[in-house]
Amino acid sequence: MATSPYDILGVATDAPQDAVRAAYRRLAKKLHPDLNPGDAAAEARFKEVTQAYQILSDPERRARFDRGEIDASGAEQPPHPYYRAHAGDGGGAQEHPYHSTRGYEDFSDLGDVFSELFGRDAARRGRPGGFRGRGGDVAYRLEIGFMDAVHGARPRVTMADGRTFDVAVPAGARDGLTLRLAGHGMPGLGDGPPGDALIEIAVRAHPVFRREGADIRVEVPISLDEAVLGGKVTVPTVHGPVAVTVPSGSSSGKVLRLKGKGVRAGDHEGDQLVTLRIALPERIDPDLERLMTEWRREHAYDPRADLMKEARHA
Repeated sequence: MATSPYDILGVATDAPQDAVRAAYRRLAKKLHPDLNPGDAAAEARFKEVTQAYQILSDPERRARFDRGEIDASGAEQPPHPYYRAHAGDGGGAQEHPYHSTRGYEDFSDLGDVFSELFGRDAARRGRPGGFRGRGGDVAYRLEIGFMDAVHGARPRVTMADGRTFDVAVPAGARDGLTLRLAGHGMPGLGDGPPGDALIEIAVRAHPVFRREGADIRVEVPISLDEAVLGGKVTVPTVHGPVAVTVPSGSSSGKVLRLKGKGVRAGDHEGDQLVTLRIALPERIDPDLERLMTEWRREHAYDPRADLMKEARHA
């Protein structure tokens, strides 16, 4: 199947508007559903050439297609035209302008073609027998902060045709989630219903937290004395700071589970998994060095003994 509106209409990429219009008239006469009753293939082809004409008959949309900003269906193309709204990590909604166009409502030229081909009533209805075509879906990409995905948010967005509305991002939204907004896509043909807007959610990475399903992982550094003696430490969670008890004798890599401190979506609550990491001071002072020297002399042990044994016998 042709992927370019130029190929669909059979015109050159530098064809003047008169040639585009003539090509569409020729194909519309041949493929119109009234002239091909019961022919599903002809009806599908008619919709395809009409969609191509909607792009090429509008100089601004034609220019956007030529620049690679929209595809043959009129959907936005990455990277520039994809919508990127940053609702803010604090969860506050704010408006973010989208790349503006003239809008999709002005298809008067298309109506003129129907009028010429099938009469005034056909221009109003899309075809003499009341042909209705659903508008195409339009794809967008909405980038949100990590915390907005965890807690939910309502960022205000502006669509390509200037319409502005709030998008309800549910708590626990995952990267790649697609929200369907009914009626916010391309307008229908004749009195057909509009298509939908399909908004793909892209969640920005967080510098501290990492999500695994409904669980949140975080790595927390502890001092040498906290690892040996244990104690209370404050760790961050996606719901705020929490005091945690570090057991005495904790090694790097030990994981503490905080129940219910992960992603909460509906009735489900994830946990937060805290991985401890022993962090030595930037400068080893003489007292610590003397203590470790004496301790090594009296209590030396090999922490890699089991590792080496498993490596030899695996």
